[in-house]
Amino acid sequence: MAIHPLLVFDFDGVLVDGMAEYWWSACRAALALRPGQVLTEQAPPGFTQLRPLIHKGWEMVLAALELSRPDLDLGAYLADYDGCTAAALRRWNLEPAVLQTSLESLRSRAIREDPATWLALHHPYPGVPERLRRLADEGSDWLVLTTKGGAFARELLQAYDLKPRAVYGHEHGSKPQVLLRLNAEQPAPLWFVEDRRPTLETVRHTPGLEAVRCFLVSWGYLGPGDRDQLPTGIDLLNPDCFAQPLAGWPGSR
Repeated sequence: MAIHPLLVFDFDGVLVDGMAEYWWSACRAALALRPGQVLTEQAPPGFTQLRPLIHKGWEMVLAALELSRPDLDLGAYLADYDGCTAAALRRWNLEPAVLQTSLESLRSRAIREDPATWLALHHPYPGVPERLRRLADEGSDWLVLTTKGGAFARELLQAYDLKPRAVYGHEHGSKPQVLLRLNAEQPAPLWFVEDRRPTLETVRHTPGLEAVRCFLVSWGYLGPGDRDQLPTGIDLLNPDCFAQPLAGWPGSR
């Protein structure tokens, strides 16, 4: 029997590698809020290490500010990300909404004034656009569910000539909230493809989402140990499996 799920893809770290853009935008948004800080043009190693822990855009801006501190204890930041993030908000006297607005304003201005430069900071992962286009041949539709602003994701998808059924950004609610609405609205089974293990674990523990199949991609912004001992209901998806027909994906046999 053919499998015709609705595939729900995270954006950053699954469809597109935007690490260069994250730092470019986070750095400039941080300097707009605190002009006196010193930040490098290229992303420092600490930002790359923190990226698997970052969940929302405003956290990137806060991380950039923290990385401008000469006395930052990066090891402590990585070991207690949530606690250090809360402390950093107090240290800089900033609210998440202010940080998010600074980031989105910066991105909107970049798209308006120099879209080619902004777009060039992103790269789709090898083979991903081609695989997404083949989904229609298998009778399955797909959409994007991201913590990025929906307008920015749509801008990039258009540049790659990718046409999902819909794009849900952070303005539509949390990922479990959106998945619950999708689960109630349409009959096809949901397959959720993400590169952040804690997000997948949250989905697995959300009442009403027990039937959603979850996949952790191997090529995203994974932290140390994220691939290890995955719980029941979360399968690791590597590029070779991703390229196969859906019936060949982990857990489909």
